[in-house]
Amino acid sequence: IRGYIKIDDGIYCFMGEKGIHEVIPQQSVDVTATATEYVFENDKIRLAVRFTSPLLAEMPEILSRPCVYVDFRVEKKTVCRAEICFEVFSDLVSRRSERMAGGTYLRPAGKGAPTYRYAVMGRAFQQPLSGSGDNVTADWGYVYLASANEEAGLAFSADEGELVCRLPVPENGGETGLVLAWDDLVSINYFGEWRKGVWTERYETIQDAMGAALGDREEMLERAGKLDRDIYESAFTLGGESYAYLCCLSYRQAVTAHKLIRDRDGNLIFLSKENDSNGCIGTVDISYPSVPLFLMYNPELVKGMLRPVFRFANCDVWENDYAPHDVGRYPYAWGQVYALRTGVGGVGYEPWREDVCPPVYSYPAGCDIYDHTFQMPVEECGNMLLMTEAVCMAEGSGEFARPWMDVLEKWAGYLLRSGSDPGEQLCTDDFAGHLAHNTNLAVKAIMGVEAYARLLKRVERKEEAREYRRRAREMASDWCRRADAGDHYMLAFGVPDTWSLKYNLVWDKLFGSGLFGEQVFEKELAWYAKKAEAYGTPLDSRASYTKSDWILWCAAMSEDRGQMQQMIRPVADYLENTSSRVPFSDWYDAVTGKYCHFIARSVQGGIFMPLLREKMQRTIDFTDFTG
Repeated sequence: IRGYIKIDDGIYCFMGEKGIHEVIPQQSVDVTATATEYVFENDKIRLAVRFTSPLLAEMPEILSRPCVYVDFRVEKKTVCRAEICFEVFSDLVSRRSERMAGGTYLRPAGKGAPTYRYAVMGRAFQQPLSGSGDNVTADWGYVYLASANEEAGLAFSADEGELVCRLPVPENGGETGLVLAWDDLVSINYFGEWRKGVWTERYETIQDAMGAALGDREEMLERAGKLDRDIYESAFTLGGESYAYLCCLSYRQAVTAHKLIRDRDGNLIFLSKENDSNGCIGTVDISYPSVPLFLMYNPELVKGMLRPVFRFANCDVWENDYAPHDVGRYPYAWGQVYALRTGVGGVGYEPWREDVCPPVYSYPAGCDIYDHTFQMPVEECGNMLLMTEAVCMAEGSGEFARPWMDVLEKWAGYLLRSGSDPGEQLCTDDFAGHLAHNTNLAVKAIMGVEAYARLLKRVERKEEAREYRRRAREMASDWCRRADAGDHYMLAFGVPDTWSLKYNLVWDKLFGSGLFGEQVFEKELAWYAKKAEAYGTPLDSRASYTKSDWILWCAAMSEDRGQMQQMIRPVADYLENTSSRVPFSDWYDAVTGKYCHFIARSVQGGIFMPLLREKMQRTIDFTDFTG
């Protein structure tokens, strides 16, 4: 995408390739939850360019509508002629050098939409969902530019592989704008079914969607602006400017790393892509850190994360007594690809290529296609139980969990057998490698058992609930004794000179379950402060890197607002000062501020954990579960 402004006979670049024309200096950038505005200025004009994605969680059709508002506001300092030139290139719809097809058209007014002009471009040979993988762009679909400005000039060039929109600026300055849209044609292959985005339920075509976006522009901008203010003000009140900054920088990233579809029964399905990792779709331990944001603004979206996992767990091919890691690789939800055996006896799938894995969800029992060594049994069982109870707690009902109680019981049973002192296995922080006796993973198991006890009570199985709660209390008491290293708690049982961020403890606070005494939180939080580096407390004693989402989860455990803000501030400093110019990375070095890996991931929804805890404390009655 490139942007230029022509002023009289001069052309100035404000976005994209800067080598051809003089650059108009950027004066500022302002980022809110749903919009980013840049301001540029020279001696003739002042130009504001604003991108707005009205990602309204409570409105699924709007949330998934693939239309972005691009608005321009020009203040003229002298008498001059000015014109905006906005260009998009075929990279957005084609990874290879392919012939482009497209054109420019007029769409008459109708269905609440104004008359507008649009330009379209896409590969001449379309193959929707024609690949799978990570760190690759879509190789299908059509990109659009649309404007209701009667003087807009739109063009498509097959030779250059570009769309151009020219917008004249009013004589005395003022505002003009366009809509940038992408029609993916098909969003997800969901267990063998080609599913379109939820937005297609309201709009028959992308032209209808663009027309609606132009027609409801003022309403959507107003709604988006209100959401921006609500997020900023609530975050600022709780955690100060640093926390507001982090929430604003993480909201769009967390939301847009998903596709929103429906299953054959009409249920919402909200599937994440594990960006900059392995491209897995619907990864359980990616959903887990992200859920605070979605529990805040629409718990139905968390249900949409869980449904695909429950569905795959009931497939014949999944014979394990623990929860799956994922449901495929984007954009194919065809069954878990993590830890697949390859080669002889495997499925002929090379995970680091752009291969589409076979539809393993349809395989019969007895295939033995998974390597247990690389599974995350305690991690994913705990995650599924905790997320399911979190949804039920947010809704004040156990109805969502009721159909899945049998499989949830199986996973809770696994945690009872293997969670108190996990053997050598991976956890969500798998980049750190296998670890035996992981105390933080044991906390997840304990809280997973507690979550199941709460679910049992919600579905009126009270005797069983009391037994599981008793077991959770025993496990927690045992943990406190064996993990204690004096002034902190260990990374691994039996190794007192180690330590780690115990972010899974936050559920004891959210549930109000009181399994771990307040002294556990006070001791751990004091230790985190002692070990803090310039950009936050490292993840554990093995390395200097850390995870932004887990730091915010730990901050949410504090009863002292000043202490909480002290933990949050270094993460904001990292984001402000890092030399790594990549989308908000959750894995970075706490000493240098350089990112290690992982960009543009949905896990940054975890930044909202302090807000979620504050909301639950205000709205949830815990007394029924603490007796």
